[in-house]
Amino acid sequence: MIEADYLIVGAGAMGMAFADALLTETDATIAIVDRYGSPGGHWTRAYPHVRLHQPSAFYGVNSKPLGRNTKDTRGGNAGLFELASGSEVVAYFDQVMNQQFLPTGRVHYFPMCEYAEGGAIVSLASGERHEVTGKKIVDATYSQVTVPSMRPPAYDVADDVRCVPPNALNTIDETPSGYVVIGAGKTGIDACLWLLDAGVDPKDIAWILPRDPWILDRAKIQPGPDFFDSTVGGFALQMEASALATSIDDLFERLEATGQLLRLDDTVRPTTYRCSTVSIAELEELRRIDNVVRLGRVRSISADEIVLENGSIPTGPEVLHIDCTADGLARRPAVPVFEGDRITLQNIRVCQPTFSAGLTGHVEASYTDDTQKNELCTPVPYPNSDVDWLRITLGNAVNTARWRSDPELSAWLAGSRLDVNSSFAGRGEPSPALLQILGKLGENAAGAITNLQKLLAEVDAE
Repeated sequence: MIEADYLIVGAGAMGMAFADALLTETDATIAIVDRYGSPGGHWTRAYPHVRLHQPSAFYGVNSKPLGRNTKDTRGGNAGLFELASGSEVVAYFDQVMNQQFLPTGRVHYFPMCEYAEGGAIVSLASGERHEVTGKKIVDATYSQVTVPSMRPPAYDVADDVRCVPPNALNTIDETPSGYVVIGAGKTGIDACLWLLDAGVDPKDIAWILPRDPWILDRAKIQPGPDFFDSTVGGFALQMEASALATSIDDLFERLEATGQLLRLDDTVRPTTYRCSTVSIAELEELRRIDNVVRLGRVRSISADEIVLENGSIPTGPEVLHIDCTADGLARRPAVPVFEGDRITLQNIRVCQPTFSAGLTGHVEASYTDDTQKNELCTPVPYPNSDVDWLRITLGNAVNTARWRSDPELSAWLAGSRLDVNSSFAGRGEPSPALLQILGKLGENAAGAITNLQKLLAEVDAE
């Protein structure tokens, strides 16, 4: 029998960030159980060429920097802060576990194990059974992050069709006659960029986009004084657009006009938003692919035809189909984070999972009343549709206002490496143009909350 103050189910990014906050700020004992052989969650199953879509500076656990805080000098991310590779992220979490957590003597780690309600932990390798009790159970798996290698395609694939997850791109041993990338999210973008970077002719790539996405300009979410104007100014412009927009279409026109959102094709109105980012250089690369198929989701693939919701296209036995359709960041229903002896980790700042988990850990360590803790940690579910941009912006704005009204919480944020605003220390004086934008930020933030609520009410009434 092993007793711990907290039993954390899941050693992925959120579980690790929450545990780090507890170990840093309390003397709690922790048991961590995970079904994989090393910490890092879905990162241990991701494709080899995967990278973060946000700067390394904003990812990982609060107590240990990820990366070297340098800018890339080559490739599509040149001039912007580094994006950790999948192997770097996995190595990072391994170091956090083995060099920080376990040496404290306050952490019990159970890799390759499954947790059963009631406290039983069973080894997937040996069947050995442990009894572990935790005063509180922390569910760090609620987001259910999924990558293509973790499940088969959701459509029918004939036996003689070459259809693989993007993991297989690094092991190609015979040049295909062409490529079909299936999926409009981060994974599909990464697959297209990998093929182009490998020298594949854009004419040999077909890209199936069930829905066109709105995409973030990565230059607008950078740390450090050099990017203060674009990052903080971008946030201010988002608040201004949200406060002044007269309709959903007007809102997105304002966001696009100020460079806050990008699209792949100027003639196609995006209908989805999933927090994907690109640099302008990467966007230009993606636009080299002319064969973009907009006929809905794939229903089936045979040796000579791909059947979609709204039509079909030809294919061939030597074509390599790359399945990028796993719903990596599914929009799950929000549930209370704190419920007695159970904590369910969720995003409380959208698309910032480790920041959210770290801040949740701090709230658990510093506050006692569940009602207050839930007010400070109101979930902001991952977006899916374009209208979800309004929902997450509203959720982020309301949460940020709550945090800033709490002096103790504001102080923690100021010292958190995972919080974008803390990276601007020593920035000097804002530019005159930015000063003008920031002068209206407070007014616009309040107006944004009111107007976004109004626009969403109109959508829900339709």
